[in-house]
Amino acid sequence: MPGRRCAERRVASGHEARATARPCRDLTEETPCPHRPHHAISYVELGVTDLPSTRTFYEQAFGWRFHDYGPAYSGITAPDGEGEVGGLNPGAAPSAAGPLVLLFSEDLDGTVSAVEEAGGAVVAGPYEFPGGRRFEFTDPSGNRLGVFADS
Repeated sequence: MPGRRCAERRVASGHEARATARPCRDLTEETPCPHRPHHAISYVELGVTDLPSTRTFYEQAFGWRFHDYGPAYSGITAPDGEGEVGGLNPGAAPSAAGPLVLLFSEDLDGTVSAVEEAGGAVVAGPYEFPGGRRFEFTDPSGNRLGVFADS
């Protein structure tokens, strides 16, 4: 359907969403956007204690670019400069065990049910964030992941 927007370029973070979607030639009424498949890894969020120094570290060490949402969040710009692939979150504790991995869902409530029915535990949410809804869960081994959906 002409004019529909692909969801591939939405920010997934728990903070201000930036809707920079562009028309998707692959999107039809019957087919969801192939750039953000249902239940695929979509976003990685790192907890930080010092946002400016952590941002500078990743800029200098790896050449990463960022989009700032004020002093509370920096989105990691995708390599092609379109959208984001992750974020630095001073509101989340850093973890030597790893970052928060976020999956995309076309049906957040259905995914909550699927997680619970499969033996996972919802540990946060679902809750609203600008641009959508999100929840976090732990798997049977204790790994914590998040799932988000566009609004």
